[in-house]
Amino acid sequence: MKKNIYTHEIELTNLQIKNKPREEFRKLLEKVKYRGYEVEHLIDGRKIVITKPGGKFVFGKVKREDFMVWVYNLNDSTLWLISHKDIYNDLEEKGKVNPNETIKIIDALERVFNGEEPDDVLKIAKLNRPAGEPPEVLLKAYKWIWGQEDCNYPEGEGREMSMRGLRVLRQRLRGIVVS
Repeated sequence: MKKNIYTHEIELTNLQIKNKPREEFRKLLEKVKYRGYEVEHLIDGRKIVITKPGGKFVFGKVKREDFMVWVYNLNDSTLWLISHKDIYNDLEEKGKVNPNETIKIIDALERVFNGEEPDDVLKIAKLNRPAGEPPEVLLKAYKWIWGQEDCNYPEGEGREMSMRGLRVLRQRLRGIVVS
C-alpha cells in the first residue's frame, strides 16, 4: 500500500543534473535554487516570500497546505525564516524604547489580524520605528504567518494564539505607560 500520496497542483521547473560520484553530485545539488512566491514588497527593497510546501508533519503526514514565510533580502540573497517569537521579541524591544509607539504597532497588527491589508493599515496608522524591524515588516510578515496558521489549523485557534500573546504584551505596555 502506498503512503504519503497527496492530490495537489504543482508548478514544475525542469531541472536536469547528470549523476556523478557522491561528492560532485552533492555539490551540484546544493546549488539548486530555492523556489517560492513573492507575496509582499517592502520599502527597503526586501520581500516577503512564501515557499510551499512548508514541511509541517502531523501524525506522520505532511500538511499539504503548509508553507513557510521568509523575509528575503535580494542584496545579499539572505532568507530569514521569520517566526512568532522573532516578532514578539522585536515588539518587546520596541516596548523598552517607546511603549506608546509599540502599542500603536500592536493595534495595527490587530487590524491586519482582522483582515485589513497591511498597506492600507500603514497608510492610516503612521507608525514609527522605535527599534528593531520596521513595522511594515511585522505587519506584512504576520499577514502570511496568520494565513499559514489558518491553513494548518482550519478548525483550531491558529492565528488567535499568537494574537492573544500580543494582546497580553499590549496590556503590559499600557501599564508601563500609565506608571
